[in-house]
Amino acid sequence: MKTQVAIIGAGPSGLLLGQLLARQGIDNVILERRSGEYVLSRIRAGVLEQGMVDLLREAGVAERMDAEGMVHDGVELAFDNRRVRVDLAGLTGGKTVMVYGQTEVTRDLMEARQAIGATTLYEVDDVQPHGLQSETPYVTFEKDGETHRLDCDYVAGCDGFHGISRQSIPADRIKTFERVYPFGWLGLLADTPPVADELIYARHDRGFALCSMRSATRSRYYVQVGLDEKVEDWSDARFWEELKRRVPEDVADSLVTGPSIEKSIAPLRSFVVEPMQYGRLFLVGDAAHIVPPTGAKGLNLAASDVNALYRVLVAAYREGRTELISRYSEVALKRIWKAERFSWWMTSLLHKFSDQEDFATRMQQAELDYLASSTAGLTTIAENYVGLPYEPLR
Repeated sequence: MKTQVAIIGAGPSGLLLGQLLARQGIDNVILERRSGEYVLSRIRAGVLEQGMVDLLREAGVAERMDAEGMVHDGVELAFDNRRVRVDLAGLTGGKTVMVYGQTEVTRDLMEARQAIGATTLYEVDDVQPHGLQSETPYVTFEKDGETHRLDCDYVAGCDGFHGISRQSIPADRIKTFERVYPFGWLGLLADTPPVADELIYARHDRGFALCSMRSATRSRYYVQVGLDEKVEDWSDARFWEELKRRVPEDVADSLVTGPSIEKSIAPLRSFVVEPMQYGRLFLVGDAAHIVPPTGAKGLNLAASDVNALYRVLVAAYREGRTELISRYSEVALKRIWKAERFSWWMTSLLHKFSDQEDFATRMQQAELDYLASSTAGLTTIAENYVGLPYEPLR
């Protein structure tokens, strides 16, 4: 087999990159170790930055998102039984976010890829990139018990934190930056109407809470828990009771509870590797970086990586500007570190740390008080939340 770009991973980043490249006539093949049904079953983020929304439109996969997605022009901070609205649109010149589940983004991209007849191979085993420092890289894999070779010009590693792509780079050629947080998020998905029209990020002495949604009839809620907690110890009743304790009284009074569709605990970490490329291998999304979900940046950062790599490859293939290939990591990392900073800051501001001193608690309270009364402070949140501009290639 032969293609121009081999993409490892059929999550939203791999599918979006493939769709954008295909629309420019750049051939690509996607390899995925899981089944398509498994990929669609993963419950993930649902807040899309303005830049990602625009990129999905450019990819020609925005029809259902624009019809069913929920445009939000604000978000709320809750603390000390108060609710403070951050006017995203008003503070950023009209920029907004879109609430549209990652599962739905993935479904739209899968259907678009199928419609154009592009190749995605699911349930492949033993994927291995080779010759990454040469001009003729290739990927080997097993499918239905047979070994195959895929020759290509470039390899895009979109296979997540545990994937083979980053592991294919010699340890002495990359540097890892990481912070693991001493807590996780217990999330509950329920077919209940959202408690508010916009997301509510709540700081409480008992720990952080988030009121979110996937649609007008499906809600997603989170509470901060210790890393030693187990999902089976949290009945639905216990979860709803704890959530009500952590949000303002008027929110708790309006909360519609119901049986959970899904419950899970996600640990929080900040993680970045530099550089994000090795020869003709490019790392994209979670293969290169992880952010705590507090800033709603995980999926959006993957999209900004896709944007950078897509434009680098188009410039190389269409304009012969191959010198831009070596700039992918530099361009992507500029935006990644800014998003890492925002996610770290939001996490530090809104969560309770087990070793937190009274002084640190007072600093959190003082900073929230300042932000609530400062247009400049609220603008900082708004600019970062809707997404900073994509870095230009130059």
